[in-house]
Amino acid sequence: MSERASGTDGQSSWGTRSTRAGEARRVTAEQATPTLPPEVTARWQARFRAPRVSLPDWAEEAPHRNLYSSDLSGVVEQYAWDRGTGAHRQVTDRPNGTLIATLSPGGETIWWFADNDGDEFGVWMTQPFGGGEDAVAVAEVGPAYPAGLEVGRSLVAIGRSTDDGSELWLAPHGGAPRIIYRHPDPASVDALTRDDELLVISHSEHGDPRYPALRVLRTGDDAVVAEKWDGEGLGLHALEFAPLPGDRRLLVGHERRGREELLVWDVAADTETEIVLDLPGDVTAGWYPDGSALLVGHDHAARTELYRYDLVSGGLERVATPPGVVRGATARPDGTVELAWSNSERPPVIRRADGPVVLSVSDEEAPAAYPVEDRWVPGPGGDVHALLVRPEGPAPYATAFLVHGGPEAADDDSYRARRAAYVDAGYAVVHVNYRGSTGYGSAWRDALTGRPGLTELEDIGAVYDALVAEGVVDPSRTLLTGGSWGGFLTLLGLGTQPERWTAGIAEVPVADYQAAYEDEMEGLRAYDRALFGGSPDEVRDVYVRSSPITYVDAVAAPVLVVAGANDPRCPIRQIDNYLTRLEELGKDHEVYRFDAGHGSLVIEETIRQVEIALAFALRHVQP
Repeated sequence: MSERASGTDGQSSWGTRSTRAGEARRVTAEQATPTLPPEVTARWQARFRAPRVSLPDWAEEAPHRNLYSSDLSGVVEQYAWDRGTGAHRQVTDRPNGTLIATLSPGGETIWWFADNDGDEFGVWMTQPFGGGEDAVAVAEVGPAYPAGLEVGRSLVAIGRSTDDGSELWLAPHGGAPRIIYRHPDPASVDALTRDDELLVISHSEHGDPRYPALRVLRTGDDAVVAEKWDGEGLGLHALEFAPLPGDRRLLVGHERRGREELLVWDVAADTETEIVLDLPGDVTAGWYPDGSALLVGHDHAARTELYRYDLVSGGLERVATPPGVVRGATARPDGTVELAWSNSERPPVIRRADGPVVLSVSDEEAPAAYPVEDRWVPGPGGDVHALLVRPEGPAPYATAFLVHGGPEAADDDSYRARRAAYVDAGYAVVHVNYRGSTGYGSAWRDALTGRPGLTELEDIGAVYDALVAEGVVDPSRTLLTGGSWGGFLTLLGLGTQPERWTAGIAEVPVADYQAAYEDEMEGLRAYDRALFGGSPDEVRDVYVRSSPITYVDAVAAPVLVVAGANDPRCPIRQIDNYLTRLEELGKDHEVYRFDAGHGSLVIEETIRQVEIALAFALRHVQP
């Protein structure tokens, strides 16, 4: 991945805690349990423990064979589901879970990615759909960070990324694998035609992985069939080829008019048709199985709508869904639409667009949560969209600013167990879709280029000031917290806006940007070079200006730092550098370390970490 996606619904497995320079002790979750009524604790924990499932993936030629992820066992793992027989089977079983998997077109084989304790570095494995031994998929393709996988009928295309750059491999079934592309800059495998004859890859040979170009290769001889690039600052994203044999239409996302839109590229004729839709915000899409229409997802102002777009008539028909967020949707061969839906009050459900529940693995339903209120606040770069959740009682409130990661992501009107836990504890919660967030156009997303961190904090500060003036936020009781990029913004905010924050909780953060650059995965180094305008050797001042460790002397609030020992995105050494400076300066701080990567897929560890975060918050920012 090209950015620091955040899994901020919990990471933990063991912990140490230091409070002052030279003073450290090991703590357990029980010792740090917040002083909340038992029924409140039971309610927020039940939201995490209620089993969840992902939208099922189905085999193109065997749609009754499905694959989904679930935390039914207490750890996120992969499950096979035969809709014909109704049988469900757990496919993977690993201590730190398994997040990435797919099916072969005929449904005979499950492919899943095996990393090492969450470090994201590993190999592809296979297992028969009906069960059996796991096997390394293509032994010649060594361990790496994954960079795309396309499983065809006669071959498989595998993308891998290492410190040396990107390699894309083609492995015919029963034949010798070969490298078809190699480059020091990021590249990935994106889409394969139904007949396996053409493969589209994305690359960043022009030097900026945020705005990829596309290249189509003929799998028989690796020849270049077609290329497309919209130029500097304009990315192209291959979504999928049309689902028909011999069909050379490729669905592509573009941003030629300042937002994510769609086009259909006939790569054989090298012609394209832009799909212009009168919808605000960003759109993406997938094919209906007969290739005659697109299932369009439209994201705007923290909510999702679905549409069916007829490619012949140009008609756009709304697919009815309740207000909220659709995390994924697919059109089945019978024309029905299945989707993963939730809103801020109701927990996720896998259902058909016309209502019936498609998949549930438990009768246990998560408790309801709390509605969000929209706020649009004038900011230095334009109006900032924020979401507010109120606790019981009169304002002003002790308030937790929960800052999203990414940075190319957004907070929305979906069900969030962590958000609800803070509200249960008595806090108002504020989300800010700062400049850098997606869903508000390309210019908004790219506005932090050359000045990351400080730009986003200006928008967070504008929302803070507006809600204080409105009488919602008590400025003497404010918590800044987030994970990944949100953790980076938390530490940077504590150092550059010390007058605003009563306490901070930074999960898997960037804390020392120059050291992070040295240790992180190569794909992220390339992303950072594009974001900052070069490497630390080339633009050192820009990295220093945006690095939390630069401002550690000014930190006045107590801070809890959560760190993953195997994190390839926000590596442990740079966090330790920051913690060492806190200790040297005698700053009030605590640290919780866990033996996994950029987050955890273990539910009880998630709960343990939320316990520790709430305990810290309640000690320092009393509701």
